[in-house]
Parts: sequence; structure tokens; C-alpha cells
Amino acid sequence: MPLTDETRAAAREIIARYPVGRERSALLPMLHLVQAAEGCVTAEGVDLCAREIGITAAEVSAVATFYTMYKRRPVGDWLVSVCTNLSCALMGGQEVYDRISKKLGVGHDQTTPDGSITLEHAECLAACDYAPVMTVNYEFYDGVDEGAAEGLVEALQRGERPLPTRGGPLCTFAEVSRQLAGFEDPRPEGIAGPGFLEPSVAGLTLAEQAGWRGEVAGSSAAGPAGAVPVEDVPVEDVPPDRVPADGARSGATPAAGAPTTTPAAPAATKSKGA
Repeated sequence: MPLTDETRAAAREIIARYPVGRERSALLPMLHLVQAAEGCVTAEGVDLCAREIGITAAEVSAVATFYTMYKRRPVGDWLVSVCTNLSCALMGGQEVYDRISKKLGVGHDQTTPDGSITLEHAECLAACDYAPVMTVNYEFYDGVDEGAAEGLVEALQRGERPLPTRGGPLCTFAEVSRQLAGFEDPRPEGIAGPGFLEPSVAGLTLAEQAGWRGEVAGSSAAGPAGAVPVEDVPVEDVPPDRVPADGARSGATPAAGAPTTTPAAPAATKSKGA
């Protein structure tokens, strides 16, 4: 379907967020905007991005085909993703996927005949601590089994919007794509809930209970073993092999706003491979 003047105006609004000379930085949110309008990244959407930003269609297509969140075929209202990577597979993720596939009568990257649900298996949903995990339009449903997953799909078929385990309330694919483009959810109830629950901070809780603190081996500073907390050591003096891969400093206090005690978990209800 032809892109509307409203979509073109929204695209220019996205571009205006970036400094002059950095317009190509607007490409990722603009591709989400195209998906919100057309259900996938169409040839017309690629042309829109290229012309508005001032790059070639080939450059736009290179990005759109690299990231798996950009779809080249129409997606239903509900994009159901089931993790089948190692952690989830060990906990039954493949069985969950197989049950849903049989229920819907579609396979990977296929959409039901009524156009409402698109199914995909995901290499990883970055929630190994809640395995097996599935998402609907990128909202999490943690610790699902085959029965819970099938019940969730049945609720979607009835037109319901089951409450995710974590994060915001469920949106359609078009709605969440517009949010990913940088536009607010206009719904009064569109406020995200907790982003993490007890499994995410289990290690931190255990360390606090045991009184563990990050240390730097070989230091002559005070301490029972001649070690000092990492937070007292300049970052450039921390041995590389003691710096976690994510760049965080071992022993650091939680980020502002993060709870120091863990909430009780409720009952379970943006590159290649992501």
C-alpha cells in the first residue's frame, strides 16, 4: 500500500533528531516506522528511507537484510518468537516451538492464513535465566511450558492481549514498531512494568548474603588477604582478566534505582541471530 504523507512527515521528524551530517543515523528507527505502516520493509519503504536520508537503496537494503527485526515479508498482528537456543532448548524450548507450530499450522517465518500470527524460532532472546522463553512482539513470557505456550496462542486467536511476565503491556506489531521508531505509546496503560525479576539478580543476592566483594589479586592494601575492593582501585589499574566482559566493574553497587532485594516472580504465563 502507498506510504502516506503522515508516514513521510514522521520520517522527517525522525531525521530531525540527529545532527546535520549524521542523517544516516536515522535509518534504524525509520525502518521500524516503515514496518509500522506496511507490516514489513517494502521496496517503497526502502526507497523512502534512501531518498529522505540521502543514501542509496542498496545501503538501506544492506541494513534491512542484516538485522532480523526487519521483516521482508508481511508480519501478522502478533509476532510469536520462541527461543530454541541452548539454554531454552535444554529446558524444553524446542518442544514449545513444535507445539505452537502444530497448533497454528505454520513453520518458521510463516504467517497463519488469517494473517494474525507470525511464528519464528529465535536463536536467543537474551533471557537465559528465565528459560524456556517466548516473546510476542518482543514482550517476554518467561518459563513457559508447552501447555502455557499453547494457551497464550489461543488467547491471541481470541483477540485477547495476555499480560507479559515483564516489561510493557502487549502491543500489536504495528504499535510496537512505531514505538521502536521513537514514538510514545499513546495508551494510558502503556507503562512498562518490571524489567527484571528474581532470576536476573540471583547471583547478586547470593553475593550480598555471603558478604562477597570484588577484589584485585596481589594488592598490598588492607584486607585479610591483602586485597582491596575493586571500587577503591582506579579502573586503569584493574587487571584486564578481572574486568567482566560487559565492561562492568566487579563488586560495583547496583545501578541507581535497582533494588537491593529481589521481588517475587509472578507465575509464568535489536544482528543476525538476535
